[in-house]
Amino acid sequence: QVQLVESGGGLVQAGGSLRLSCAASGRTSSRYDMGWSRLAPGKDREFVAAISWSGGSTYYADSVKGRFTISRDKAKNTMYLQMNSLKPEDTAVYYCAVHSGGDYYNLYHYRTWGQGTQVTVSS
Repeated sequence: QVQLVESGGGLVQAGGSLRLSCAASGRTSSRYDMGWSRLAPGKDREFVAAISWSGGSTYYADSVKGRFTISRDKAKNTMYLQMNSLKPEDTAVYYCAVHSGGDYYNLYHYRTWGQGTQVTVSS
């Protein structure tokens, strides 16, 4: 079993940047594709981005494409989400998870969610 811990959230002005981290521990010897989602007040959880084990394939929601970059450092068992040109509508709790197969854009295909990190973008 793998455990995930997100960090790096905070308060930033619109147009600013943040980098989120997702550190994995436990059964990290397995090869996992992983992803990020977010949950804003009053909204459904939304897929944000995903990355294959090798890092060679990445997937983005249209709402973040061109502004966010997902990456991973396998040696550190850590995944990142670089968020640039942040907008107030990016305000949410961001979660990382392990992709369990199937459609990368469908959050039902993820498991082992972390506890989340809050991102607040002020206008």
